[in-house]
Amino acid sequence: MRERLMQYMIGRNGNDALNRFLLVVDLLLLLLSSFFRNAIGRILMLLALLCLALTWFRMLSRDLIRRSDENTRYLRLRNRVTAFFRVRKERWIQRKEYKFFACPSCRATMRVPRGRGKVRIVCRKCGTSFNGKT
Repeated sequence: MRERLMQYMIGRNGNDALNRFLLVVDLLLLLLSSFFRNAIGRILMLLALLCLALTWFRMLSRDLIRRSDENTRYLRLRNRVTAFFRVRKERWIQRKEYKFFACPSCRATMRVPRGRGKVRIVCRKCGTSFNGKT
């Protein structure tokens, strides 16, 4: 039986990061729909079924190039979002040792050690200099 399933899945997309995300969204929609017994619950159930259908369609699709492009776009978006929060976390951790400044012209971020008083900061990206208090 396992060999037949493996033979069937040859040349198909299978499970990727976007499908795993869609399954999590599907489970959340199903969970939310169970709390509502009115029209909102029905709409959430319909959305969950559509999400599940999309997951199965992507999993069994033979158009590997298009599914790979969709997964790549999803991974780029996910990496941008996680990078945003990762930077915020690092700044939060370093907040006692460093003060962060944004360049007034190019908006690049620079960090300066705290406790130095008033300093002249030069942007490494555009060369603009400005004063800041640490």
